[in-house]
Amino acid sequence: MTPLVEMRDICIAFGGIHAVDHVTVDLYPGEVVGLLGHNGAGKSTLIKILSGAYAADTGDILINGEKAEIRSPRDARRYNIETIYQTLALADNLNAAQNLFLGRELTTPAGFVDDDAMEAETRKIMKRLNPNFEKFAAPVRALSGGQRQSVAIARAVYFNARILIMDEPTAALGVKETQMVAELIAQLKAEGLGIFLISHDIHDVMALCDRVSVMKNGKLVGTVRVGDVTEDDILGMIILGKQPAVMVQ
Repeated sequence: MTPLVEMRDICIAFGGIHAVDHVTVDLYPGEVVGLLGHNGAGKSTLIKILSGAYAADTGDILINGEKAEIRSPRDARRYNIETIYQTLALADNLNAAQNLFLGRELTTPAGFVDDDAMEAETRKIMKRLNPNFEKFAAPVRALSGGQRQSVAIARAVYFNARILIMDEPTAALGVKETQMVAELIAQLKAEGLGIFLISHDIHDVMALCDRVSVMKNGKLVGTVRVGDVTEDDILGMIILGKQPAVMVQ
């Protein structure tokens, strides 16, 4: 199977500091790959290169096996890459439909915003992703953390995302809300999307990810299948830069 994404030998430096130093990672359809490492390890910088926020100094990005030129977030969206930041970038005073279509509103033939059409489309996507979602009229400030994640994910998926970057999707969520996000991620996997998941929570990574790539000091320590390692193995990679006995080839 051809990877959705291949980031090959990626390098970027800031003022002589190698934030990402010859890193190679990939992502397949229907897969979640966790990116782990201490603050400053380079994982966020690597993902910002994929999302178009930074341009790599050297290295290649391949999307569906073909070389991609990603120099801006607009380029990333053209390749069906969407980023869901920890802050979710939602407008708290607007409801789910207004957030989903923010900046891309549906209009009537007369040119007016078509609130009914936007709500109908939002109900369709929510039925697919989170059938229990009911608060369509409420401003998103009134929603729970898991429901807010649902809105952010729906916005990305509605506009044809095939590659999702999720930044700490379960941060500050309770057990029930974390389970809701886990179910959303499982649904996206079943639909063939690929997800890069940035997290500091090893328990979440073990529960949600198929593989884990660990970075330290800008370099890739290694990539492992979650089912082949223990939490201690992953901690050893993060803290010591130590490769476990079982490594993904």
